[in-house]
Amino acid sequence: MELNILSKADYELEVELKGETHTLLNLLKDFLIRDARVEAAFYDMKHVSISDPILYIKTDGTDPIEVLKDASSTIIVQCNEFIDVFSKAVNV
Repeated sequence: MELNILSKADYELEVELKGETHTLLNLLKDFLIRDARVEAAFYDMKHVSISDPILYIKTDGTDPIEVLKDASSTIIVQCNEFIDVFSKAVNV
C-alpha cells in the first residue's frame, strides 16, 4: 500500500490509498463515522481497476491525522480480539 496525503487543513484531510479497494476503505469509513469528533468521512473511487480511492475526513477541530490513527488502532485491536476468539474456537 502507498499512502499520499493530497491535502491537509486544520480540520480536513484527503488521503489517496494506492492499491486499496472498497474492503479497507469501507472499514475505515465505518470506524471514522462512529467517532464523535468526525463531522464527515467518505471515500471516492472512480473505477476499481483504473483509479485509487481517496479518503476524505472532516473533524470538529481535532487533528484529522490523529483521528485516522485512532480509527486504525481501534481496527487493529478488534482484529486481534477476533484472532484470539477464533483461535480458541478452532482449538476446541
